[in-house]
This record gives sequence, structure tokens and C-alpha cells, in this order.
Amino acid sequence: MLFLLCATAFAAQLAGVTVPDTASVGGQSVVLNGMGLREKYYIDVYIGALYLTKKTSSASEAVGSDTAKRIAMHFIYDKVSAAQLTETLREGFGHAPAAPAGTLDQLCGYMADVKAGDVVAFEYAPGTGTTVTVKGKAKGTIPGKEFMVALWSVFLGTSPPTARLKAGMLGG
Repeated sequence: MLFLLCATAFAAQLAGVTVPDTASVGGQSVVLNGMGLREKYYIDVYIGALYLTKKTSSASEAVGSDTAKRIAMHFIYDKVSAAQLTETLREGFGHAPAAPAGTLDQLCGYMADVKAGDVVAFEYAPGTGTTVTVKGKAKGTIPGKEFMVALWSVFLGTSPPTARLKAGMLGG
């Protein structure tokens, strides 16, 4: 019984999705900064969870810091196709700082069809780059801080998918 009480103390929940309070990125511990619900046309699509080395409510700090960090998209919708993910990423990058040439195509090439329960994660380790994991399988790493800033800006920049998602990920 005590184990169950302790286990729930180290997790957060939103819309039926439970995420751990901590994760490891490149061997460094990161903490859950916040989580938000991504809706489209009143349909719940995924829970976005932001992990940082230290909590912040500042989007510019979360995006610009050259520290280990993670964004995990926990899907709750029945099915999202790779084409839909790619379209959404391309739209988001249209509002973000320019990504290095070819990196958006590389990222989109990693996408696959996902369904409720699947996770797409982006993990940035300074000096290494952003590792993309889809459904538990590492697809590849895109080097450079510049790409990470563009990707994090998709979620936390001036034109996020929704204000509610951004606010939740920033702990609001």
C-alpha cells in the first residue's frame, strides 16, 4: 500500500494520461515542467509534457537554454497519420525561427502513424542534438542547438498549436 502511495506522488496526470515527474536525457536528469492538452476542432489529440533541468514559466528560457530538455507528445486520439503529423510540423515550423536546411525534412521522415497510447518524444542533449523517438524507437538525432530552438519554438513560441498547450507545458 505504501508503495502505491509513493508511486502516485511521482507522476502527474492530465486527461487520463499519467507521465513521470522526471526523465533522463543524455544521462542528465530533467524534471516535468508542465503538461498541456492539444486539441484540434474540439478533439483531444495529445498531452504535451515538457521536461527541463529546472522549472520555468518563461517560454524564452525554456526554448533558448542550451541544457538537456524533453518534449513528449502522449497521444490520446484514436489515430493520427504520419501525413497529419508531418503537415502539422511543417505548419508549426512556418511560425518558428528558421531551422537549418534539410532538418525539417529529416524530422518529418521520422514520423509514423500513431494511435492512443503512443508517444512521440524529442530529447535535446547539448553537444549531441535532438533525438526523435516514435513509439519507443529512436529514429535518429538531428544535431545542433539551432534546430532545437526551432522545434521548441513550434510548441512554446509566439504561435504554438494552442495557447492552452503552451500554458500547460509552462506550468500554467
